[in-house]
Order: sequence, then C-alpha cells, then structure tokens
Amino acid sequence: MASPKSILNHVFLLVSAFAVIEIAMAGDPDILTDFVVPANLTSVDGNFFTFTGLRVLVGGQTPPGFKIFKASMAEFPALNGQSVSYAALQFPAGTTNPPHTHPRASELLFVVDGTLEVGLIDTTNKLYTRTLQTGDMFVFPKGLVHFQYNADPKKSVLAISSFGSSSAGTVSVPSTVFATGIDDNILALSFKSDVATIQKIKAGLAPKP
Repeated sequence: MASPKSILNHVFLLVSAFAVIEIAMAGDPDILTDFVVPANLTSVDGNFFTFTGLRVLVGGQTPPGFKIFKASMAEFPALNGQSVSYAALQFPAGTTNPPHTHPRASELLFVVDGTLEVGLIDTTNKLYTRTLQTGDMFVFPKGLVHFQYNADPKKSVLAISSFGSSSAGTVSVPSTVFATGIDDNILALSFKSDVATIQKIKAGLAPKP
C-alpha cells in the first residue's frame, strides 16, 4: 500500500483536477446564491466548507470487505448546489463493487493504489472492460450499469471517484432486482430460471442478523 503521505499527495492533486472537470460535467440545477446554507444553521464559517470524513483513510486498516466512504450532499451539506461529490473506495483482496448505476451523474474513477478491473455496459448491451493500474482513470457515463473488481488475491486497492452531482444516487442491480419484493415467479420467468433458484439468490442478499 502507498504511504499516508503519498495518499495525501494523490488526493490533493485529484481535488484540484476534478474541481475543473466537474464544473464542465455539472448536472445539478443552478443556484441563485454563492452557496446554500441549511435552514438549521444560523451562521457560517470555514468549518461549513470543510469535510474531514476521509481522514480515516490515512494510516487506517484495510476493511474486511469492500467499503465506500462518501462525501456527498448527505454527508457534506456545503455541496448542495455545487454539482460535485466524491467517494473513496477500498477493495480488500478479491472483493467487488457489484453492478450498479448512478442515475444523476457520471463517475470519474482514479486508482490511487493497486490494480482494479472495471467494466460498463451501454444501452446496446455491449460490455466494455479494462484493467486499471495505479494512476489510471476511467469514466462511467451517467446511468449506465458498471462495476469494479479487485482480482488480486493478496493486495488491496484504493480508488477515488468524482461525480458531477452533489447527490449522484446509487442503484444496486442485485439489491434492486432481488431484495425489493419482486414476485419470485416474475423473476423466475424473467431470468428463465425457477422459483427455488430465485429464492436462493434472495436469501444470499438478505441482511445478515
């Protein structure tokens, strides 16, 4: 893994570069003020424009499973109306970010450390894949199904994603299809399978007690 100082340097460069890129990719409605202050705030200082939630990445331990640290409008209210948000993605060895979409923004992913398999599927059902190395970037167009996978059996991967919206949204394909109560018979017909198989998949996606 890269050193904490190296990670900070990467993040600093990313913030500078992505700030310019995301202005051009902005997808949120324009605001009529410099920034939007939440109704429950009576005064604003530099703290309002500061987010410290990613400090845990510096010198932190690798999580047991895939983990996302988000800096979106929900976690960082100052992003409201700014058409930008971030996410840090940690991939322990052999883990994946399952197929999903972002309905309100494109995603620009930067591999900080490690090697990452990525892929997207366009509206003609064509699959595009690439093996990214440290320092590589990959764009996932808005609304298209995509995924990331750390195929290395020993090394973890750290990546950072930028979004052209303060609230890009995430729709997980497995969870949306199999964990939202769609009738088993409908799913069995749709996937040309049987109810027993559908129920087994649903059980695997059910929240663990």
